[in-house]
Amino acid sequence: MTIQDKDLVSIQEVRDLIGHAKKAQKELANMSQQQIDTICEAIAKAGYDNRVKLAKMAHEETGFGIWQDKVVKNAFGSKGVFEAIKDMKTVGVLSDDEQTKVMEVAVPVGVVAGLIPSTNPTSTVIYKALISIKAGNSIVFSPHPNAINSILETVKVIEEAAVAAGCPVGAISSMQVPTIQGTDQLMKHKDTSLILATGGSAMVKAAYSSGTPAIGVGPGNGPAFIERTANIPMAVKRILDSKTFDNGTICASEQSIIVEEINREKVINELEKQGAYFLNAKEAEQLEKFIMRANGSMNPQIVGKSVQRIASLTGLSIPEGARVLIAEESRVGSKVPYSREKLAPILAFYTAPNWSAACELSMDILNHEGAGHTMIIHSEDKAVIREFALKKPVSRLLVNTGGSLGGIGASTNLMPALTLGCGAVGGSSTSDNIGPANLFNIRRVAYGVRELEELRGSDAPCTTSVGMDASKEDLIDVLVEKVLAQLQ
Repeated sequence: MTIQDKDLVSIQEVRDLIGHAKKAQKELANMSQQQIDTICEAIAKAGYDNRVKLAKMAHEETGFGIWQDKVVKNAFGSKGVFEAIKDMKTVGVLSDDEQTKVMEVAVPVGVVAGLIPSTNPTSTVIYKALISIKAGNSIVFSPHPNAINSILETVKVIEEAAVAAGCPVGAISSMQVPTIQGTDQLMKHKDTSLILATGGSAMVKAAYSSGTPAIGVGPGNGPAFIERTANIPMAVKRILDSKTFDNGTICASEQSIIVEEINREKVINELEKQGAYFLNAKEAEQLEKFIMRANGSMNPQIVGKSVQRIASLTGLSIPEGARVLIAEESRVGSKVPYSREKLAPILAFYTAPNWSAACELSMDILNHEGAGHTMIIHSEDKAVIREFALKKPVSRLLVNTGGSLGGIGASTNLMPALTLGCGAVGGSSTSDNIGPANLFNIRRVAYGVRELEELRGSDAPCTTSVGMDASKEDLIDVLVEKVLAQLQ
C-alpha cells in the first residue's frame, strides 16, 4: 500500500465513521436523562475496571511517564469525572422559570471530533467519551499515531460497555488508520459539529482554523511562586509531587519556581532535602541544548522521561535519588528553553526581590508561553493572592496545591477535566475546565411580558391613527427638547 493509498483509506474511513456517528447521535438525542446516565455509568465502570491494563499499555507503547501514575489518571478520567457529572441535568428541559417566563432546553451539538494526545491517551479517551455522551453527542476519535494501540483498546473497552448499556452502535468510535489527511477530513467534515482538541500547538491551531467550532488547549507553562508567608516544606512537597507525577506529562504541571530573595536559601535547602538536583552552570548549559529542537518546539526525547533517563540522554552525571532537575535562570523568552513548557521533570528557578516583582516576572513568563492556562501560588497572605488573581493572564490560579492534579480538578474543586480551556488570551474559545455543559447548546423559550406601549413609556407621544394628526406638533416639540437636552 502506498502512502497516497493510506491517506485515501483514512479519509474514507472518517467519512464512514461520521455517517454512523450522525445516525447514532439522532438516537441519543431522543433518549431520556436516565438512559444517558446509565450509558455513562457503564463507560466509567469499564474505564475504571480496566485502568491498570490500559495504563500499562499506554506506557509500554509511548515510553512516556510512569504506568502507576497513569492508573491514577485513568481512575480520574473515569470514576472521578463520572462522580462529578452524574447528577448534572443535560437532557431536555434544564429549567423553567415561571417568574421570568424563560424556559431552557438542552440541545446536543451533534458529532464531536475527539483529538487524542500521546501523553495522556487512555484517560483522555475515557473522559471525552463520558462528557460527550452525557451531553447527548456521539464522538469520533483521532488517535495519536504513537499511542494508537492503547487508544484503540480503550475505545473498544468503553464502546462495548456502552452498547451493552443501550448506547447506539457508532456513537463511540475511532479512526483505525490515522493520517494528517484523515484527521483534517474529520475536523472539516460538514457533519462534524465540534472539535475537542488536546495536543500540540500545531494541532490545536489546525482545529481552530478548520472552520468547525473547536475547543482547544494551548501550551501550559505554569510558574509556581513560593511567597514569603508560604509553608515552605509543604510548598516544595506539592511542587515536586506534581512535577514528578507521570514524569510531568500533564500540561498544568509546574514549569518554573519563583521565590523572593528573603526565602531563597530556605527554598533551595528544602528542594535539595526533598530530592531536587540543582544543575551547575555547565550542566545547565548542557541540558539546555537538549530541551528544545532547532525549530523551537519541545524535544520529544525528554517528554515524560525520568531524571535518570534524561541524564543518560544528555551525558549528565546525576545523583541516583534525584527527583527533579533544576536550573537557575534569570532570562525569559522563546529562545530560553528553561522558561518554556517542559513536559518532563525539569524546572527553572527564578529569584525576585519581592512579591510584586515576582508578579511581573510570572506574567512575562506566561505572556511568552502559556497565557490563559495555569499558575500556582503558595502563600498564606490573602491580599497577595488576591493581587495575583486580579492580574495574572491565566484561567486557573491554584493556591497551595500542585499544578498537575490541581489544574485538572483532582486536588481542587474545579470541574474534573483533561481538557483545560485557556480563554481568549490563550487563543481558546473558553476558559473552563471542559465538561458536559460545554458540549450542548441551550434553546431558550421566552414568553412576551411587555407590550410596545410599555417600552415607549412617557418618552414618546402616542402614534396611533386616532391621535396622529393632533400629535405632529407635539412630536416636533419633544424631539427639539431632547436635542437641546443633549447639547447642554
